[in-house]
This record gives sequence, structure tokens and C-alpha cells, in this order.
Amino acid sequence: MTDLAAGPPADPAPWATSGASVPPQRKPRKIFLLVGLAAAAALGVGLFTSAGTAKGTGPPHAGGPVPSFTAPRLIGSGTVSVPADGGGGGTPAVLIFFGAWCSSCKAELPPLAATVRHQDAVGGSLGKVRVIGVDSEDSTSIGRAFVTSEGIGFPVARDPGIAILSGEYYFDGDPNTVFVKGDGTISAIVPGPISAAKFTAEEKKLIPSES
Repeated sequence: MTDLAAGPPADPAPWATSGASVPPQRKPRKIFLLVGLAAAAALGVGLFTSAGTAKGTGPPHAGGPVPSFTAPRLIGSGTVSVPADGGGGGTPAVLIFFGAWCSSCKAELPPLAATVRHQDAVGGSLGKVRVIGVDSEDSTSIGRAFVTSEGIGFPVARDPGIAILSGEYYFDGDPNTVFVKGDGTISAIVPGPISAAKFTAEEKKLIPSES
């Protein structure tokens, strides 16, 4: 089953650094939403208190800088930020893009959430990696219910207008996972579902003592 609006899923982007055979699932959105997003951006109106990489600079890629952003937090008050140095202060980060509408995300997230909880409980170098979710669900209540049901404890940014998913990161669907070094350099971009084992292996590459 796929969550496509029309047509077959797109091939994985050529700049991705994974051998994943399952491409990201496209979100069933109407084109006027994207047109409205572009118009809002032109007027300086959007979800963000700040945004980093401009669309014209090209897609993010391994070895390049992570696009920075600040967006409203899905659960709780305040915002979720990805600064120019990844997790902030030299901390590695992992960005997990998902949506409640995405069937692949529903299968992917429970083991990833469990892995992150375990790493946080054990501590050590992997427990210090900052994990951030980006939720593309339109409905805040549905997004919150989904995050709660999947056991996600890491901070999640709201992205209902897909300004982060599509505008900053050039993704055409969910899920996607971006691994960022402490200096803000992208280590890897994994399109489509990612296993807990692959997730941990890519995390370790962010920490010299673990790789």
C-alpha cells in the first residue's frame, strides 16, 4: 500500500546516501496548498520564526550544511530549532520526517522511538545525540495523537504547510531521516523507512569514538 495522490512513487533522490529500496511515500496534497505556501513565503508570512537554506541553493546533501529552521513545537509550548551547528553547541542531531497519514511511518516510528528511549536511559555518547521529529500532518490534534500513540518522546516540530519538508529539505514525501554532525555537516540522508539497526549505525558515524 502506498499513500500516493496520483501515479507511482518517485525514485529516491540522487543526492540521498542510502541504498534504501523503498522510496518516501508522497503526501496526498492539492497543488493549491503549495501555491499558497509560496505566496505566504513571498509575503514574509509562515510557520517559522526563522528559516535557513534558501530554496535556490539546491537540495541538501551529504557533506553539505544542514538547513536550519525554527518551528512551533507539536506538543507543549515553545519552538523546536535546528541551528547551523546541527543539534546546537557541537551536538550531533538526527531529524526524522514523518506524518500520521503515512503508513510507512506508522511501521517505522515505534522501534525508532523505543531505540531513542533506550539510548536516553542508558546515557553515553548515543544518548547525547539530539533527535528531532518533523511532523507534516495538517491537523494538530491528529499529529499529537499520533506522536503519543507511537511512543515518541523526543521533540517534534509542526510542519503542516510542508515548508520544512519540501521548501527547506526538498523532500517529496515521508518518511526521511537526516543525520547531522556536530559542526552542522550532513553525514547521511536516508529516504524511506529506516530500521532501528540502520538508525543506530548512522548515529554512531556522528560520534568519532563510536564509529
